[in-house]
Amino acid sequence: MVAYFQLQPAETELQELAERYWQEAGEKEHELETAAFEAGAAIRNGDFTLANLEAIVRWKSERVVHYLIANSNEKIKQVLAAATAPGASTETAVKALLELHGVDIPVASAILAAIFPERYTVLDFRALEALGHARHDVRFYEEYLDFCRRLAESNIVKPQSDLPAPTPLRALERALWEWSRTHSG
Repeated sequence: MVAYFQLQPAETELQELAERYWQEAGEKEHELETAAFEAGAAIRNGDFTLANLEAIVRWKSERVVHYLIANSNEKIKQVLAAATAPGASTETAVKALLELHGVDIPVASAILAAIFPERYTVLDFRALEALGHARHDVRFYEEYLDFCRRLAESNIVKPQSDLPAPTPLRALERALWEWSRTHSG
């Protein structure tokens, strides 16, 4: 079965929503996101530490950090090396990250988005709501990622050069999240 995504906000709203997301976020959210993408860059450069992984997980879901710290340093290094290996497929990278205690698919997607913001986006319930969907497994994430990449590549959102992870994919995720936040009952 192939997942079907239907963009709920108008394409013309996406850039404004991405901008509003950052404006509406508080200082703590700004700090967490900035730290996450700095940690992602460090991991991308081979610094496979718990501290870097924790900064990303804290940004996505602070409540699971205590599970994450139960993983050994060796396990973290092994998993991050597998997930960031040149040529690793989305499936390989996600499955490697799922080996860590406290990491589910949405957290794995956040880790990958922080490390490679030009290739991955976060699987988040708000973004999914903005696409008219709510199911997730690895195949679903791959389909969601492909859909988001196509949207981002169509230039309907521009990189937010003054924000962490200045990529069209991250701007799109901010826009989808903001649309869901402002449209929830």
